[in-house]
Parts: sequence; C-alpha cells; structure tokens
Amino acid sequence: MNFVKRDFRARTSHTHRPLKGSTHRLFNRAISHRTIAPLAIVIDALIIFSMSMLSGVVYHLETLGMPGNLAQFGGFAAIVAALFITIAKSHDLYKLSELLNFKLQIRKVAAIWIIVFLFLTAIGFMMKVEESFSRGATLSFVISGLALLIASRAVWRIYLADGLAVRGFSSRIVLITEQASTADPGLLKVLTHHGLQLAHHFVLPAARKDALSRKKVIAQAISSIRGSNIEEIVVSAEVENWSQMDTLLSELRVLPIPVSLVPAGPMSELFKLSSHTIGDTVTIELQRGPRTGVERSVKRTFDIAVAATGLVLLLPLLLTIALLIRLDSRGPIIFRQRRCGFNGRRFQIWKFRTMSVLEDGETITQAKPNDTRITRIGNWLRQTSLDELPQLFNVIQGSMSIVGPRPHAVAHDSQFDKLVGNYAYRHHVKPGLTGWAQVNGFRGETRTIADIEQRVKFDLWYIDNWSLALDFKIMLMTTIEIMRGKNAY
Repeated sequence: MNFVKRDFRARTSHTHRPLKGSTHRLFNRAISHRTIAPLAIVIDALIIFSMSMLSGVVYHLETLGMPGNLAQFGGFAAIVAALFITIAKSHDLYKLSELLNFKLQIRKVAAIWIIVFLFLTAIGFMMKVEESFSRGATLSFVISGLALLIASRAVWRIYLADGLAVRGFSSRIVLITEQASTADPGLLKVLTHHGLQLAHHFVLPAARKDALSRKKVIAQAISSIRGSNIEEIVVSAEVENWSQMDTLLSELRVLPIPVSLVPAGPMSELFKLSSHTIGDTVTIELQRGPRTGVERSVKRTFDIAVAATGLVLLLPLLLTIALLIRLDSRGPIIFRQRRCGFNGRRFQIWKFRTMSVLEDGETITQAKPNDTRITRIGNWLRQTSLDELPQLFNVIQGSMSIVGPRPHAVAHDSQFDKLVGNYAYRHHVKPGLTGWAQVNGFRGETRTIADIEQRVKFDLWYIDNWSLALDFKIMLMTTIEIMRGKNAY
C-alpha cells in the first residue's frame, strides 16, 4: 500500500533535556503550549505594576513617612508596561523558542527596559512633568523592575526546558502530509521544538495516482484519532491542489477537533505576508509599508523629543559655530541644498556652511580629501560632523528623522537611482541625520558604484529591521564613529 504511518509514542529521545538537578515537579499537571505567551505577558505586567507600587510606597515611607500617590505609581506602571510589552512582543520575546534563550532574553529585556525609561525621561523633560516624579522612587523602580524581569526569564528557562524534556505540554497532534511535501525535515523539528507531541504522521499518496489508497490513509487517520486525546490535526500540503485539500477537509469534519494548515510549495510564500479585509474581501499585502501607524507615531515622538532636547542643550554651541563661520569666511552661515526625502518628496536640508561654494545644481562635485573648497572652520566641522546639527530643525519640521538613510543631493540621487537596483526603496522612510550605513563605515564620499551599492544594502536592512532599540544603538555607534573621524572630510 502506497502510504506511510509513523507512530511517535514509543520515542525515547528528546530534543530538550532537563536542566541539571531538576526534579520536574513543576509539571505535575500538563499545560497547553498556547498559554505560554499570554501567561508570560501577564506575568511581566504584574511584575512591572507591583515593582512600581512597591518602589514608590517604600521610598516615600522611608523619606516622607507617607505612602505617596498610589494613582501616580499605578498610572506610570501602566505606561511602562504598555511600552515594554509592545516592544518585547514585536521582537518575539514571548515565543517559546525565545524564552528558552536566556542570554538573548537578558540582552533584549535590559535594552528594551532602558530604552523605555530613556524615552519617558525625554518626554517628561519636554512636557516639564519630570519634577512631579520622585527620582529616588523611579531609580528604585528601574533597578528592581529590571532585576525581577530578568529573574522571571530564568524561571521561564527552567520551566520550559523541563517541560519539553518530560513532555509537560498537553498538545498532542497528528500530522498529515501530502506526498509532495513529505521531504520537509524542518516541519517536524519546529513542531517538537515548540512543545507539540507528535502522536502519528500520515503521508497521503497523490489522488490522481492512487485515490483508493488515499481514502484508506484518511480513514486510518480518522480511526486513530477518534476516541483518543489528540487535540489538533496539522495538515501540510501544497495549496495549489486545493480541490484535493477540500476533499480531505470534508473527510476530517467528522472529528470535533481543530485542523490547521501548513502551506507547502511555491504558493506558501503568500501565507507569510500580512492580510486584511476590505468589507468581506480578504486582501494580501504584497508590499507593506515600512512601518505601521503606531510605529510611525513612536518614531515621530522619539524624533521630536531628541531633536528638541538637542537644540535646547546645544544652543550655546550652535551660536558659537555660527559666529566662527561668520568670522572665518564670506557667505551665509547656513547652507541649504535640495534633497529627496520620504516618497521622493524634495526638501531643503540645512547644514552649517563648510565650503566656499554653494552647489545645488544638476552637477555637484563631492568633497574629497584635502579639498581646497573647504574652509578652515569647515574642515573641523566636517571632522566632528557638527556641520549636520542644523538638521535638527529639519527633524522638528518633519522632513527628516534622527536615524534613517542619509539623503543625497538631488543630482546624485538621480544618478544613483539609475546605477543601483532598489535604490528608490530608501525613500520608503524619512532620511536621517545618521544611519546604519554610516556607522558601518560608509560615511563620506562614494567613490565607486560598489560603495553606493553597499551603502544602499545597509540602508535597506535598516528599513526592514527598524526598531526603537536599533535607533538607540545607531545613535551610540554614531558617537563612536565621530570620535574615530573615519571618512570625514
């Protein structure tokens, strides 16, 4: 008979081994793997809320002899929890496979936690509400909250490792695959890695070759599932053969358990794309916007907070540079040049003037080492990148971001667009004062096509992998890159 049945109940080898010294008493009762992520989110929310309340009450009792404003502590905890959980969830930190990676959890949880508080500190400074919060209580909350969040990850690591080792998760499934998709070894690995217990695996022959054998396999699968403790059927098949799939699903409807599809074949790539509905019509997003509405709002808030804070703190330096430029050479203090921004819209970028020329035509010569057009003060400004500071006004205006692909002059933009594939994709986001390409060594003149191709490669990676944590990382790396002074002239 042209079919295969594999029984996994007698397997004794496991992918996950219990941690040393574990007794597995955590798993006296089996749990469903589907509850892990929601449970982890709830626990994080409880940790953040309890640490905010505890830190505030204890600090105020010690210093003022009264518990303080409980509503304020709770409201602050709600904001911190919402931001932290949203960012952590966007980085898949609540997935079972991620919770098992303790080192990664420590690194990302600490980074997200610090970013949330830096962000809220900047917002508080802008709105002038930071004085209403106790610095001591906030610092205590930052330290104790982070410590407990990391401790919870250690508990999750032990809990999940033990559970996978002793099959402590309750989800037992049956896998049914079409003959064409049988050779996918990754599927079995993914299922077992996520705590699913594979009871049986049935392989269906092609209907056009052996319809009778196919019916027998389906009947045998139904017989083995009926009356058992199987909780789910997973079907892996090529969606191009939907007529055969529809017949299989009709047969499986006699069983009162869920059936899930794992698409195989070329069309499976469509299922990895986002979808939404327009009325009753389901649409697949073949090309998504680089950021959601929420992400754009977070990015914009971050940009305004950083730019406004920077302008206030750097005002004496800006005035000093302006005076030095005026004394050093003739010409305007601010140099304006047309650049292409989001969606190809043109805007005027602001920079401190560093050269004796003000080129903004169809042909623009890039600055080179020992360029005689660069003024004395201009050379120092370029080495330190202080000539870029007026672009903080571009950020406030909305034509630029703090971090993003660096904008090129319109003349160069048109040239590069013809030479480099996917170059226009850089315009899917706002350009930035600094970018991923710049902190990876692609700063300054682009001498060859290979240079611009590499710069574009880094820019596109940034667009596809954007996060607030990445922006903070790039800002830190920018400081280091400026101190090195490489490719700055």
